[in-house]
Order: sequence, then C-alpha cells, then structure tokens
Amino acid sequence: MAKILKVLNLEVPAGKAQPAPPLGPMLGANGVNIGQFIKEFNEKTQDLMKKFGAADVKIKAKLTVFADRTFHLELGTPVTSNLILWKLGEKLGSGEPNKKKLWKKLTRKDMEEIAELKNGDMNTNDIEAMIKIIGGTAKNMGVEVSL
Repeated sequence: MAKILKVLNLEVPAGKAQPAPPLGPMLGANGVNIGQFIKEFNEKTQDLMKKFGAADVKIKAKLTVFADRTFHLELGTPVTSNLILWKLGEKLGSGEPNKKKLWKKLTRKDMEEIAELKNGDMNTNDIEAMIKIIGGTAKNMGVEVSL
C-alpha cells in the first residue's frame, strides 16, 4: 500500500465540485488529480444534490492522498448549518444572532429530519440530544426554535 502523504478534511457543495478556487488550487498543491476528484465527488453526491434542490448543502469529505498521487474519498454527512438553512429555504443565517433573528422558525419535525440525516456523524445516538445540538446550532444562526 502506498504511503499516506496527507489527509484533507473538505466541505464541498453536493454535486457541485468545481476546479475553481479554493478547491482546485488546494487539491493541485497536494498532488491530487483535480479532474478525477471532481468527477468522483460529483457522481457520489448526485443523489444528495437532487434531494436538496437548489440549496448549496455542503458535504463533509475526508480525502486521503497517497504518495503515488492516488487518493481515497470518504463522504460524511451534510453540514448541520447548511441543513438548517435548507429546511428554512434561506441562503444565510443572521450576522448578529443576538440582535437580529431570522423570521422563520425551525420546528421539532424539521430538527428530527435533520437528526436522521446526521445520524452516525454526531457525538450521540440519542435523538433528544441530537435535537438539542441542532437547536443550539440554529439559535447561533439567529433562527428561532420551537420544540
């Protein structure tokens, strides 16, 4: 087996990886075949892109780069804050969450759906704890939570 050169933790929009900065230059600097990575990532996340529609929901990815310029791609779950924005149909959270709130509320049902998508990636398997974590993230984004 080839020697591991580097492990990169990436967050890339589902099905929308492009060679443009910042992704392309970072991959090139680490000896990754950019075209091959983009093709593989976009193919693996095509279904998620369809599920999330027009929203740019970022997917966590772990890219292990080997000395022979090959790589191994492991996909994680979508980023929690992106899932919250997707549920609300918003592009951005509040820049000042303590002063300005978003006018939409995140319901318990929404948080349960997000918890299902995040299952296995959070530091708990308890649904109630997951909902509290998701609710805390939402509050930090200026989103009101109704439990």
